[in-house]
Amino acid sequence: MELRARGWWLLCAAAVLAACAGGDPASKSRSCSEVRQIYGAKGFSLSDVPQAAISGEHLRICPQGYTCCTSEMEENLANRSRTELETALLDSGRALQAMLATQLRGFDGHFQHLLNASERALQDTFPGAFGELYAQSAKAFRDLYADLRLYYRGAHLHLEDTLAEFWARLLERLFRQLHPHLLLPDEYLDCLGKQAEALRPFGDAPRELRLRATRAFVAARSFVQGLGVAGDVIRKVAQVPLGPECSRAIMKLVYCAHCLGVPSVRPCPDYCLNVLKGCLANQADLDAEWRNLLDSTVLITDKFRGPSGAERVLGSVHVWLAEAINTLRDNRDTLTAKVIQGCGNPKVNPQGPGPEEKQRWQKLELPEKPPTGALEKLVSEARAQLRDAQDFWVSLPGTLCSEKMAMSIASDDRCWNGVAKGRYLPEVMGDGLANQINNPEVEVDITKPDMTIRQQIMQLKVMTNRLRSAYHGEDADFQDTSDEGSGSGSGDSCPNDVCSRAVDRKSSSSRTTLTHALPGLSEREGQDTSAAGCPQPRTALLLLLLALVLSVARPQWR
Repeated sequence: MELRARGWWLLCAAAVLAACAGGDPASKSRSCSEVRQIYGAKGFSLSDVPQAAISGEHLRICPQGYTCCTSEMEENLANRSRTELETALLDSGRALQAMLATQLRGFDGHFQHLLNASERALQDTFPGAFGELYAQSAKAFRDLYADLRLYYRGAHLHLEDTLAEFWARLLERLFRQLHPHLLLPDEYLDCLGKQAEALRPFGDAPRELRLRATRAFVAARSFVQGLGVAGDVIRKVAQVPLGPECSRAIMKLVYCAHCLGVPSVRPCPDYCLNVLKGCLANQADLDAEWRNLLDSTVLITDKFRGPSGAERVLGSVHVWLAEAINTLRDNRDTLTAKVIQGCGNPKVNPQGPGPEEKQRWQKLELPEKPPTGALEKLVSEARAQLRDAQDFWVSLPGTLCSEKMAMSIASDDRCWNGVAKGRYLPEVMGDGLANQINNPEVEVDITKPDMTIRQQIMQLKVMTNRLRSAYHGEDADFQDTSDEGSGSGSGDSCPNDVCSRAVDRKSSSSRTTLTHALPGLSEREGQDTSAAGCPQPRTALLLLLLALVLSVARPQWR
C-alpha cells in the first residue's frame, strides 16, 4: 500500500510541477467554450468566464495549471458541488424514509382496524345478550378499549395493571347489578375484591387475555415504533452538514476537471469512493446498530402469528370479555354464596327489587375470527424491504458515485483522478470513521466523531433493546411483572416510580404522557411525542446509561 500511495503522490507532484512550469503547451491555448456552456447552463453569469485557458495560480482547490476557472468560478462551483451532494444525500434518505413510512402506515392501520373491529363486535352483540347489565357497565368497556389504544400508541401504561383494574371495576359493577336488593357499601366491595383471586369469578379468561394481550400488544407497538425510529434516524442524519474538508474534496472530484477544460472526463471509480467514504465516514458508523435494529424489527414479526399473535389477539379482545361474563353468569349463585361466607351477609336494600327478580342475561358464544391474510402479506413485504435496507449506510458512497456523481465505468487512464486525466492508484479505504486515518482525498479527524450521529447510534441501540425485550413478551418499560396471575385478572402492580400511572377512574386525569408515542398522535391522547415516536433523550450519555441498564437487566420469560 505504501509503495502504491508513494507512487501516486509522485505522479501527482510531477503533474502539478509540470502544470506550474507551463504544462502541456496545448493547454495554454485550450478553448473554454465547453466549460462556458456548462457553467452558463447552471445559471451562472458568463461575463467573467475566460474564452481560453488562463494561468491558475489563483485557484485554491483545483490544480494550479492553466485553467478555465476564475476564483469566483471555483467558489461558485465548490458551493454548487456541496449543494448537489447534500441534495443527493437527502434524495437517497427520502426514498428509504418513504418506504418506512409506508410500512408504518400499513401496519398501524391494520392493527388499529383489528382493535376497532373488536370493539364494534362488542357493541353489536353485548347489548342484546346482556341487556341492562352491559348498559350499566358500558363505560368500563369503552375505557378498556381506550386504554388499549393508548398503550399501543405509546402511553406509559402498565398493561397488566390496566387489565387488572378493568376486571376489578367490572366485578364490582356486575355484582351490584346481580344483587340490586342488597346494600353493598364500598367496604363490602373491597372485601369482594380481596377474595377475587381465590374466587376466580371470571374463570380463566382474564389470565388468558392478560398473557396473550401483553405479548401481542407489546410486539405490535414495538414493531411500529422501530419503523418510526428508523425513519427518524434517517431524517436527523440527513441534516448533518458536510465539513469543509469534504466540500473541498467534492469540488475537486466533480468540477476541477471542468476547470482544466476537460469536463467530459468522469471521475475514476476508486477516487470517487475514497472521497465519499471520507465525507460519509460518520454515517457509515451507523451500520452495525442499524443492522441490529432492522434484524430485530424483522424478527419481532414472528410474534404476529399463532394464538398469541397480534392478528388474533387484537381482533378478539371481545371474545375473552364475553367468555368471562359467561363464566360469571354460570357461577353467579356459587359466587354469591362464597362472597357472603367470606364477607358476611349484607343488609337488604329496602328500596330495591326483590331477590327473585333476576337480570335478563343470555349466554353469548363468540367464535374467534380467523386471520384474513392481510397481515401476512404486510409482513412478507416488510421483511423483504427491511432486509434490502440493511446495508444502506455502507453502500451509500457506492450508490452516490454510480447514480449521482457521473462516475467513470472503467478504472483506467481515461478517468479523472483529481489531478489529471489518468489512472487512480491509491486503494479504496474501509468503511467508518476509524478507517479514514489514511484517506488520501479527505482529511478526516477520527478523534472527533459527529455527536448528532453518535446520538442516533444510541437511539438505535435503545430501540433494538426494546424490540428484543418485546420478542420475549416483555415491555422494556416494565420488567417486573409475572405470569402467575389470578382468575380475576389481578396481577402484581409495579412500583409507583416505575409505572407513574396512579389511575383513578373518578378523576379526569387518568391519562398519562406518552413516552414512546407513535407518529400522528394527537395532543388529546398525550404529550411529549417525537416526530418518529421514539424516546427523546437529552444527551448521548443518558442514552448510553439506559442502554447499559437494559443490557444488564435482560428480561426474563414469563
